[in-house]
Amino acid sequence: MNVATRQPARLSGIGVLDKASAILDLVEKGPASLTELVVGSGYARPTVHRIAQGLHSLGLLDRDYRGRFVLGARLGYMAAEVQQDRLVDAASTVLADLRALTGLDARLFRRRGAVQICVGTSAAETEAGDDLPVGTARSVTAGPSAQTLLAWAEPEELYEQLRNARFTAAQLSLVRRRGWAHGPDALVPDAVSLAVPVRAMGERVVAALSLTGPPPRMPAVPSRLLLGAVIDAAGELGDELVRAGRVSRSRAR
Repeated sequence: MNVATRQPARLSGIGVLDKASAILDLVEKGPASLTELVVGSGYARPTVHRIAQGLHSLGLLDRDYRGRFVLGARLGYMAAEVQQDRLVDAASTVLADLRALTGLDARLFRRRGAVQICVGTSAAETEAGDDLPVGTARSVTAGPSAQTLLAWAEPEELYEQLRNARFTAAQLSLVRRRGWAHGPDALVPDAVSLAVPVRAMGERVVAALSLTGPPPRMPAVPSRLLLGAVIDAAGELGDELVRAGRVSRSRAR
C-alpha cells in the first residue's frame, strides 16, 4: 500500500495538518503504538514521532498504561462543549419523564472545575421558588451529584478536588464500582439524592443525573426500579450525545 492510499479523505493542503489528521484518524480507531502509526500512516518514523509527540503535548493525544497512543482528554473536552447544547435540549424531556415516572425531582449537573452547575431541572416552581433553578452553581465538595462528577476524574485533578471535599477517595472508589452515588443532598436541605453519570465519547463522564426527594419518598437504599429508571434516563441522554456527534461529523464532511 502506498502512502497516498493511506491519507485521510479530508485534505487541507497543509502538509503537517494532514499528517496530524492521519494520525488522529488512526488513533480514533483504537490505541496504537508508534510502529502501528508509522505502518498505518505510511509516513517516516521520525515524522510520526515528532507529530505524535506534538499532539501529546497539546493534549490531543495521550498514552495508555502500555504506552500506546490514545485520544487525549482535550478532544473529549472539546466534543463535550460542542454537544452541550444538545445535552441541555434533550434534558428537558428526559427530566420531565423521569419525574413523572418516579415522583421525584430530576436534575442534570455539569462540572466546571471546582463548581457544579445545574443545567436542567424538572422541579416545579413554587411560591418560594425552585431550590436549585437552572444556572445555580455550587462547589463539588459534597453530595451525590458532586461525587458522581468527580469519581471518574483524572487522579491528579481528583487529588486537588478532594482537599476540601466532605467525602474521601475511598467513597469515590465505591461510586466507581457500583456506578451511582446516594445520600443526603448538600444542595437541597432535608433531601436525599441518587445520582448516576451521563457518559459520552465512550466512557467520558460529562454530567450527573440526579433524583432528589425527602426521606419518606426517597428510600434509604435505592430500589432496583428506581436505579433502573435513572440509569435508563442517563443512557438516553448519552445516546443523544452520540447522535449529535454523528450529525456534527457528517456535516463536517
